Amino acid sequence: MSFALLHLPLHFLLPGLVAVLAFPSQWRRAWLIMALTMVVDLDHLLAVPIYDPGRCSIGFHPLHRIP
Repeated sequence: MSFALLHLPLHFLLPGLVAVLAFPSQWRRAWLIMALTMVVDLDHLLAVPIYDPGRCSIGFHPLHRIP
């Protein structure tokens, strides 16, 4: 399995693990907050190619710029 195929699921699984361990009574809310912070990365879908491990997102993607 390539790192790229493992990378995307870890964006959701690792915050889930942290939420369960750190906030057991409110893990769903904690996971949702952590998952929603990734909305800023939706602009990666506008890039060609979508995933480029050698590219820096800062200044390249619209949501990765200072307004």
